[in-house]
Amino acid sequence: MTPIPRLTAAALAGAVLLAPLPSAAQQGALGATLDGLLAYARDRHPEVQAMRHEADAAAQRIEPAGALPDPMFKVELMNFTNTGNDASWSLSPANVGGTKYTLWQPLPFWGKRGLREEVASAEAAQADRKVSLAWNDLAARIKVAYAQYQLVARNEAFTREQIALLGSIESVAQARYASGLAPQQDALRAQVELTGMRTELLLQDSERRQLTARLNALVSRPASAPLALPTGARPLPSPAALDPAALAERLQRRNPALAVDDARITSAERSRELTRLNRYPDFSIGVAPTQVGSRIAEWELMFEISIPLQQAPRRAQEAESESMLAAARSRRAATAQQAVAELDEQLAALEAARRVDEIIGRELLPQASITLQSAIAAYENGRVDFATLLEAQRQIRKAQQDREKAGTEARIRLAEVERLVGEDL
Repeated sequence: MTPIPRLTAAALAGAVLLAPLPSAAQQGALGATLDGLLAYARDRHPEVQAMRHEADAAAQRIEPAGALPDPMFKVELMNFTNTGNDASWSLSPANVGGTKYTLWQPLPFWGKRGLREEVASAEAAQADRKVSLAWNDLAARIKVAYAQYQLVARNEAFTREQIALLGSIESVAQARYASGLAPQQDALRAQVELTGMRTELLLQDSERRQLTARLNALVSRPASAPLALPTGARPLPSPAALDPAALAERLQRRNPALAVDDARITSAERSRELTRLNRYPDFSIGVAPTQVGSRIAEWELMFEISIPLQQAPRRAQEAESESMLAAARSRRAATAQQAVAELDEQLAALEAARRVDEIIGRELLPQASITLQSAIAAYENGRVDFATLLEAQRQIRKAQQDREKAGTEARIRLAEVERLVGEDL
């Protein structure tokens, strides 16, 4: 017999429990960590930048909204033809029958200016919270894509380890066949299995490149730009940090979509109050000196008031503002209800994925590793057939893949929970 050395067998079987450690240079490269990608995207993504500019533009509307209208000035040349004498007409104020200067200032009814400013402030707050909403959604998409990227990278590394293990098993099968201790079919089956795993490795490489392109698009980089391999899985919060009642309360305070709806409600409330004030008149005051020759001959003082006579249009405007406010409140209630229901769903899925990951890591994976080592030793001594050895290898491979899938599912659900809560946990 030509067995595999015991140390080699144990090392190959135990390697499936460990992920390769990246170099120090790789750890500092973009893509090595989720935080690095998020920091890169926060200041560079064009959609988020565009919404920041829109929010800044909305903030600039607050002061003009509460300002007084510009004053008006008018000059009237009276009798500029000097009683019809065409030869002596003039546009000079000192050489006409009289010149009247009028200066007047429109004045909105008391409270209108303040309400207009409050409406503009609420709209600026709404635009600012839309920036947070856009970034919150983008960050969640990056987190989900990165979790999938980690899964593919880990599976790819694990497949390479399994290929190395199968190569050693094939060598044992070839040696046993050469010694007449095993049929040639054992070596052929090992080669078929190796070919299948190499094909799987090619598919995993293709999937990793697709996810690289997706992540690059999400962080606003060229699709073909390289990304470093992930350095490690993101740790999950403790079960105490995922209390549904506490998270539902945080959701009501921090959810960006609800914050947008709150600002919309405030804007609708102020707009309703402003519409009601349109029942009352606006004013204008002015002064008008009259010049005759080179002196001011008389002064006039003016007071002007609008007459809110057309009540039917105003009633329609008030009804419109009431409907807009009711719509904003209903939309907020619907958003909150949907978000809380989705939070419960994501938390349940997260807890299930966490438990699967724990069970596989604590029980199934160690058992599969022991089974594989035992099968390798037994096959060396001719106590089990090659099919049993391959089945043990497949079991540990499936256990590792299932654990990685469960961990990835948990991190995807965590990203959705954080999107709903509006902050990292």
